[in-house]
Amino acid sequence: QVQLVESGGGLVQAGGSLRLSCSATGLTFDDHAMAWFRQAPGKEREGVAYVTWNGGITRHADSVKGRFTISRDNVRNTLYLQMNNLKPEDTAVYYCATYAEQYVGSLWDSPTLVNHWGQGTQVTVSS
Repeated sequence: QVQLVESGGGLVQAGGSLRLSCSATGLTFDDHAMAWFRQAPGKEREGVAYVTWNGGITRHADSVKGRFTISRDNVRNTLYLQMNNLKPEDTAVYYCATYAEQYVGSLWDSPTLVNHWGQGTQVTVSS
């Protein structure tokens, strides 16, 4: 059974930093591309960042480029999201996600391609 467990969320002031982690079990970690999504109250779930199976290709949403960085450790079976210069509009529940494939491509930010979700971790940025 696949389990994705996020951690690292919390309350931070604008301009601050957080690092999210997602520990994965029940799957062959490097068989899968992975991503971070987020969902704010009243809004649709949106893709934040994506990484291929070996970390060779990453993509970041325009809204977080230059501030967030996705990475993965295939030895520790862990996905990360380093978030710097946080803004109040980054407030959301952040979800770890896996895809069935090692590489997804330009449609990475479509939630319909995700095959497993974590339970989410709350990130709140105060102004």
